[in-house]
Amino acid sequence: MTAKRIVLIGGPSTGKTTLLNALKAEGFPCLDEVSREVIKAAQQEGIEQLFLTEPLLFSDKLLERRIQQYLDAGALDAAHVFIDRGIPDVAAYMDFIGQQYPERFSKACKAYKYDHIFLLPLWKAIHTTDKERYESFEEAHQIQNELVKTYESYGYTPIEVPKTSVAERVSFILKNLER
Repeated sequence: MTAKRIVLIGGPSTGKTTLLNALKAEGFPCLDEVSREVIKAAQQEGIEQLFLTEPLLFSDKLLERRIQQYLDAGALDAAHVFIDRGIPDVAAYMDFIGQQYPERFSKACKAYKYDHIFLLPLWKAIHTTDKERYESFEEAHQIQNELVKTYESYGYTPIEVPKTSVAERVSFILKNLER
């Protein structure tokens, strides 16, 4: 059985990681956001914000890891696997900063298709920043718009998750898996 790949998307600080952790606690297989790994590795090499200094290099590393996540998800023996961000996020962030990128980015978005996309809306009350997540709420809004535009351009119709408690968000997602 090939696991259905369920992706959680949304601008920075919309509750994706918190929701993913709640799904893990319910026993669902989940794959964490990989960009923090890339950012931390660069910081250990003395590069504070690789995405800002070398966006194409950062995005290449991210694309490679997201493709591997996609493949890993399909190998899991489960009905569903939840993933914090998908391959089209890479293109959306590049579009956000106005950076050109190679055709392989678009080809990857077309080749590796997900089963469901859940969009976590912007939520000012929970928006925070840290060393890896530095975007302001206004920047998060612009990123959110790029994410929606990009996913829709690849044929997805993201399902918006309501701004409710984490438990209610988990319940909403589980109820909407068969849409």
